Amino acid sequence: QVQLVESGGGSVQTGGSLRLSCVTSIYIYTLRTICMGWFRQAPGKEREGVAAIDRAGLTSFADSVKGRFAISKDNAKNTLYLEMNSLRPEDTGIYYCAAGFASRCDRSPGDFAYWGQGSQVTVSS
Repeated sequence: QVQLVESGGGSVQTGGSLRLSCVTSIYIYTLRTICMGWFRQAPGKEREGVAAIDRAGLTSFADSVKGRFAISKDNAKNTLYLEMNSLRPEDTGIYYCAAGFASRCDRSPGDFAYWGQGSQVTVSS
């Protein structure tokens, strides 16, 4: 019954920007313990935790995107966002929105129980 739907992916030139959105059926505003995150998977690579945000708004980022990406949420809209700036070809991959209810809120895939279907992001040089 829990559903997460990503949107906003696409193709962009190096240095460009994209904003991904994730609308969730989870009432993120009222839940005490919830972790929302963005993951990506490049061809031939394992899934990587890009960014995460906890109930209080504390965020964490992968070193590869720190300073370029920002994660935020709109509790009233039950929507998670990922702002991606200064995009590089190595940012190319399928981006997944995820939600978890574990005590920890890092960027470990195992801590996330619910996943969106993914949205393709392609950065060309």
